[in-house]
Amino acid sequence: MTNKSINSTEAQNNFGLVLNDVAHNNTRYIVVRHGVPQAVIIEFDDLIELLSDQTERKDLKNVLMGLKPAYTLGETVR
Repeated sequence: MTNKSINSTEAQNNFGLVLNDVAHNNTRYIVVRHGVPQAVIIEFDDLIELLSDQTERKDLKNVLMGLKPAYTLGETVR
């Protein structure tokens, strides 16, 4: 499984290519807008496997948490 980050405009402009990469190469895309992860695009069977496999869920969670900003709107950044 390959995880790639893509900005939202690039994902929008190349959605067909992104979808083909997801479907044929088992690539997962993390869609980023203004530097903040907004969505994940994954292949349908990958989602089924992810939901049924605890190790897969944990691995993807670690990838996503590593990309998540360490602050929230209105919170003081230290």
